[in-house]
Amino acid sequence: MTDVQAQVVRYSTTVTQVGSLVRDFAEQGMLVFFGENAPVELHDMSVLHRPEVADGGLVVGDVIVLDDQEFPILAVGHVANQNLVNLGHIDLKFNGETSPPLGGDVCLPNLTPPRLVPGSTFRVVTRTPTA
Repeated sequence: MTDVQAQVVRYSTTVTQVGSLVRDFAEQGMLVFFGENAPVELHDMSVLHRPEVADGGLVVGDVIVLDDQEFPILAVGHVANQNLVNLGHIDLKFNGETSPPLGGDVCLPNLTPPRLVPGSTFRVVTRTPTA
């Protein structure tokens, strides 16, 4: 018997611009996302994006898919969902923590963040077993 899982996309977006400081942040294990309408002073440090699906927030156990790389969500700060849905803002921290250091943080395994470029995709998916 195979374990087949259905995938529900909670959030899907396409990267439109990558700020000049994003690589420096990634080297520290962090990616900062903002919607395209973010103030100009945030553009250098941010991955700007245009959401296509924003049907739900994030929960521990969901998977963030950046292009073709998957990262299970280990912790979600208390304002992370509100920030994502309302502002397109999320701080992804590749720190392996199971308790978020800050209210807006989403913690992922302690891995190297992928290099994102305009056209890269960012999805949040939930996988549920099917009968």
